[in-house]
Amino acid sequence: MKSKGHLVYLILFALFLITAAEWIGTQSIPIGNITINLLPLVFAILIAMILGTAIFRRGIMKKVYSKENVNFASKYLIYIMLPLMARYGADVAPKLREILDVGWVFLLQEIGNLGTVLLGLPVAILLGLRREAIGATLGLGREGELAYISEKYTLDSSEGRGVLSLYIIGTLFGTLFFSIIAPVLHALGFSIEALAMSSGVGSSSMMVGASSSLIALAPDQAEVINSYAAASQLLTSFLGTYTMVFLAVPLQRFMYNLFTGGKR
Repeated sequence: MKSKGHLVYLILFALFLITAAEWIGTQSIPIGNITINLLPLVFAILIAMILGTAIFRRGIMKKVYSKENVNFASKYLIYIMLPLMARYGADVAPKLREILDVGWVFLLQEIGNLGTVLLGLPVAILLGLRREAIGATLGLGREGELAYISEKYTLDSSEGRGVLSLYIIGTLFGTLFFSIIAPVLHALGFSIEALAMSSGVGSSSMMVGASSSLIALAPDQAEVINSYAAASQLLTSFLGTYTMVFLAVPLQRFMYNLFTGGKR
């Protein structure tokens, strides 16, 4: 009964976060020709992080952040991501013919999924991480990586803490980075279509950050930008899973053993 009572607090707190974040809305910060978009998701995570600190974790907040609720949230987090896939499909369908005409370009970008292992793993190990690096560098720490790590190691493991840390960091700073880099690359001469395709890196928040910045630059091409970004995101989420399992995982295991001698 105690765990069920705590779960009620967690649900009410989630509703509070959603309401507060939606009330704040998307905040745009113009810096010259660049517009940085802060999404409601960013504010929701910031509020949750602040209220989870020792200063605020008292009384009701202590029940919200109870061990039972943390374990429950870790276990069922992946199910929250499933409706996103349905939304991607709805965005892709109206522009399916145009997307198929340039389909090979979307497929080519999947090679980039190995970049986190090739570049990130050596840096993580150099910084002193061990098994945490497995979760933190398998990908961008999005839904696919989260599901794989949680199934193979559980989210309460060192690997799980690595992927969850990257998930939080990516949501907070990745969105800001993509909101900035997309208009910067456009100013350097990259086409709107190319940048829209590259927005789908496997992260919904990063994709929205990049595509929103592009739409702010070219509002007349909003439908094309959304369709290309969603198609790219859908392919990354689908094909990226196979790239992760059959390429990234063996490569990461080889590199990890090479750099650490297999030490935990």
